[in-house]
Amino acid sequence: MEAKGDFKYIVRIANTDLDGNKKVIHALTGIKGIGLHMGTVIADAAGIDRNKKMGNLTDKEVEKLQEIISNLSKYVPGWLVNRRKDYATGEDIHVIGADLPMVLRNDINRLKKIRSYRGIRHELGLPVRGQRTRSNGRTGLALGVSRKKK
Repeated sequence: MEAKGDFKYIVRIANTDLDGNKKVIHALTGIKGIGLHMGTVIADAAGIDRNKKMGNLTDKEVEKLQEIISNLSKYVPGWLVNRRKDYATGEDIHVIGADLPMVLRNDINRLKKIRSYRGIRHELGLPVRGQRTRSNGRTGLALGVSRKKK
């Protein structure tokens, strides 16, 4: 066990504050775009024990994690990245952090612009992936049953 003074309660990686009390793989899930499976792969690529607390990592280990996260597509297989065959570049990339919602918004706007079926469903606020609309996914006020006037 390391000295109490070396423990960091907050570790900053990829412009995100991570909890130092959590294990490495669970703390990495605090970064948008990284889940448990990806966190495990990152920890293994860095050569860090998965069950080690994030606050006990040395500065060198934190830098190694930072370097791997910034170049994820080099360290992980193509099937694990969240953006395969990117629309603009055609490469397999993994988008994390604040870029993730921006990329998603751009994709939806592109679908709307080309007037694809999915884009039109997004515009209308209807289910996009083929879900039923008759009984589920209702929005607005519940009307209920109107009583018969006497």
